[in-house]
Amino acid sequence: MHQEENRGITQLSLGDRRNMVTQLLLVNITVFMLLFFTQIIYNIEGNTTERFNREVLSRIILSGSFQQVLHSPWSIITSLFAHNSFWMIFSNMIWLWGFGSLLQGLAGHRRILPLYIYSGLCGAVFYLLGMQLIPTFRELQPYAAMTGASASIMALAIGATTIAPNYRIYPLLSGGIPLWAITILFIIINVGTHVVTQHDMTYLPALFGGGLTGFIYMQQWRKGNDFGSGFNRILYKITHFSHPKGPNSLNMVK
Repeated sequence: MHQEENRGITQLSLGDRRNMVTQLLLVNITVFMLLFFTQIIYNIEGNTTERFNREVLSRIILSGSFQQVLHSPWSIITSLFAHNSFWMIFSNMIWLWGFGSLLQGLAGHRRILPLYIYSGLCGAVFYLLGMQLIPTFRELQPYAAMTGASASIMALAIGATTIAPNYRIYPLLSGGIPLWAITILFIIINVGTHVVTQHDMTYLPALFGGGLTGFIYMQQWRKGNDFGSGFNRILYKITHFSHPKGPNSLNMVK
């Protein structure tokens, strides 16, 4: 049994380097602001929004066309942090903070970033496969694109529910609301939002891929298999490349 599973929920703190949820929030919001002001500059200089979408946005979001992805392979990663509307990033960041903080408190901060990245990549693969294999999606390839952290947030939600389905939210309110009920509501809202338009239905395979990753990842973690340990170790070495090794270096990446 992991000792971190019994810890209280981590509070949001901008100054805590161990709060990975906060860092992901800051990265997503920063990318959104950069895109927002870049578009404003484009418009001030007399350029159209279509030109901004073609020259900037299309290079960082994940196209539904596999051929276009080959021209911008980095978009598989950049699309996980790129949001192109205020309401999209607002709702995603609320859910990211909620489910991310909950999972971070239950399983520790070292689970958050690997799961975010793994599930985002898996969601991208499912998205591209869906665009290739589902007939109604195939004809949308030239126009469809995926942006945002939806698949990763689905993984955080499913992951937290996998290890603590009966965790109570607001326990003082008539015994609280079980986590599984919040997750079902989240899935209904998330899927329902994307079903509103046919174009957004192309996100559904990505949401499924993200949720599946969250379930497998945390199910294995509960059994003692941490699929993110290698990722964390590599990330630590990269970010501490020029730092002298201290006595606690090994413990930081376990």
